[in-house]
Amino acid sequence: MAKSIAIIGDSESIKGFGAVGMELFICDDPSSASQLLKQVTDGDYYAIIYMTEEIFEASSREREKFAERAIPAIIPLPGVRGNTGIGQKRLSSFVEQAVGSDILFKN
Repeated sequence: MAKSIAIIGDSESIKGFGAVGMELFICDDPSSASQLLKQVTDGDYYAIIYMTEEIFEASSREREKFAERAIPAIIPLPGVRGNTGIGQKRLSSFVEQAVGSDILFKN
């Protein structure tokens, strides 16, 4: 069975992603982010789960369960409230682990 792509975030940030076939999971209250992520991952239907950075941060405890797994890939995206830099920091960390130094965003 083919796996789908989901996106979790506040309604304003994710509403347009439905037009490209992503399954939308609206979470306007960051305190419920962990519970929603648990529901989304229970069925093993999604290969990729995008999350707004605010929801990504708020669901850190539940998200840690998937840190060492390839599927689902959980990827933060900036929301309408702006970019917090989480995605860039994660990418920099991954590159540094793979290459040995931060060749993308040298600070």
